Amino acid sequence: MPNMFNLKSVIVDPDGVLDAHGLAKNGAVQKFIDSEVLRYCEPYVPFDQGTLIQSGIINTVVGSGQVKYRTPYARRWYYMPANFQEAPRRGNYWFERAIHQEGGKDAILAGARKLAGAKA
Repeated sequence: MPNMFNLKSVIVDPDGVLDAHGLAKNGAVQKFIDSEVLRYCEPYVPFDQGTLIQSGIINTVVGSGQVKYRTPYARRWYYMPANFQEAPRRGNYWFERAIHQEGGKDAILAGARKLAGAKA
């Protein structure tokens, strides 16, 4: 006698699955990633009076997936090399350097996976 089995329909709510794992828009995982990007970038952002760092905190909506530094000179200091205080750590291209140095990218991804409940 051949093996017999019954199939039952399964209704999956994709939004519910995303919510359950903190992966929905503005969910816990995105909030974690945005906060960690700001934290990892801070030691690399050019610093005079701290205005550029504060602009990242003030202008970023944590959970939106966009970290924004908004000052009249943010774009210039991001792309143009200059003699920054505490150089060479603080300087241009701070996001790229923050995530590629000192394990920033791997640490952020590991934390996001853990928060989402993913297995190693």
